[in-house]
Amino acid sequence: MKLATYRDGSRDGQLVVVSRDLRSAHYATSAAHTLLQALDDWNFIGPQLHDLYVALNQGRARHAFAFDPSRCLAPLPRAFQWLVADVEPAGSPAALPSLRQGSGAALAGPMDDMIVSDEALEPDCMPGLAVITGDLPLLAEPGQALDSIRLLMLCNDWCLRALHGAAEGAERSSIQARPATAFGPVALTPDELGPIWARGRLEATIEIRHQGSSSGSWETGSSRWDFGHLIAQACRTRALPAGSVLGIGLDAAAPGRPARLIRSQLRWGDRVRVEARGHGGQSLFGAIEQILAEPD
Repeated sequence: MKLATYRDGSRDGQLVVVSRDLRSAHYATSAAHTLLQALDDWNFIGPQLHDLYVALNQGRARHAFAFDPSRCLAPLPRAFQWLVADVEPAGSPAALPSLRQGSGAALAGPMDDMIVSDEALEPDCMPGLAVITGDLPLLAEPGQALDSIRLLMLCNDWCLRALHGAAEGAERSSIQARPATAFGPVALTPDELGPIWARGRLEATIEIRHQGSSSGSWETGSSRWDFGHLIAQACRTRALPAGSVLGIGLDAAAPGRPARLIRSQLRWGDRVRVEARGHGGQSLFGAIEQILAEPD
């Protein structure tokens, strides 16, 4: 099924169920007001959401309305844990990547402006994928970690290259160099993806466009690491509560990517669009479309 969170003036928004074609939606208040509430009791609430999803796709949901991505927050606006698999560490190429804390527990919506105080900070971005987990104990195994994945999301992780520093590894450790991460409007359950989701990897094409022109596309199925092993690595040092998010960007997933996705330096007013498509060309999560903006 597909889920989104609409703005309603609260921090956590209002949960909605979205149709498979991303055209219609229905409030999920009969089952849960927020996605976090659903994640806390997934075995009970998840089937109720799925029943509503089936009815929506069959045209039987009585109070359905047109889905509007511009009303969306991140599917999970606040996460208990936000971790990112970073670039390949020193040593064996087979080694798992390092994990860093993400840009914050409050996650940006798909059409939120990316506000940067100074263009000279060299803003750039890196699209990727993320998963939301259920509860996991310390030292969870990869298979257990895979079973805990509740939802998948598209993400766009912003960075400020001028703040990375010259020392090797400084990029991974600089909090100030990572101002925000935006997430696609819709989150998907793994069963919604069918054969393109297998053994913790998604086979899709992520496209990025700058000012309407293509900046390239990448096949996510070539990722060197699967989400089961990445989540298990996080569990080596901590238990993960339901509502934890772990992401992997193309810098970690795809060897040989260009040093900059957008070759020209981004300026205030520039528009960046990120979208993931399945084998048939359909949009899986909806699009992230952001404008780089100066502070008010």
